[in-house]
Amino acid sequence: MLESVEQVGSLTASPWIYVLVAGSVLLDVFLPLLPSGVLVITAATAAAAGSGAAGGEVPRQVPDILFLILSAATASVLGDVAVYRLAWRGGDRLDRALARSRRLRGAQERLGSALARGGGTLVILARFAPAGRSVVSLGAGAAHRRARDFVPWSALAGLSWAAYSTALGYFGASWLGTRWLGTLVSLAALFGAGAGAAYLVRRRPAEAGAQA
Repeated sequence: MLESVEQVGSLTASPWIYVLVAGSVLLDVFLPLLPSGVLVITAATAAAAGSGAAGGEVPRQVPDILFLILSAATASVLGDVAVYRLAWRGGDRLDRALARSRRLRGAQERLGSALARGGGTLVILARFAPAGRSVVSLGAGAAHRRARDFVPWSALAGLSWAAYSTALGYFGASWLGTRWLGTLVSLAALFGAGAGAAYLVRRRPAEAGAQA
């Protein structure tokens, strides 16, 4: 793991890091196993090192925090919209797949209820949960939810996730003073947030059922 992080870290001195981050974030809605969060945190850690906030040699060029957040957030929304549109046009084959998946059916129901109430907390929580972004985007499109009800929440979710991940990497390295330790602690915090978000997403329908 550390070796992989170091290999990615060697790219952070190049402007191509924004393309790499954006590409990974864009594609992980289709392939949730892609380490987009790892890339964002590693790039943010490099930014902290370049600013002198963390220990170690300062590279000549480091990622800009604002550009890093914007590239990750924009790619997140574009990926969500792509899956949403594909699911919208999915037809009978997708409907049959949804009918066989209790998880996707549940996501459709919860998302529809949340958006009908004028809230999109579920969309934001799902962005942090493992594969939750994929399930929610697919469910919104398959249920033909209006774009104006889904896309703004997707944008807020993407921006929240990008800002949180970047802040973890930057401040983790700044406070701990060691780049590799800051990266590991930040990744642990990111995975912890994902586990917490997944728990809350599962708990919401149970609470709704208890109140009914």
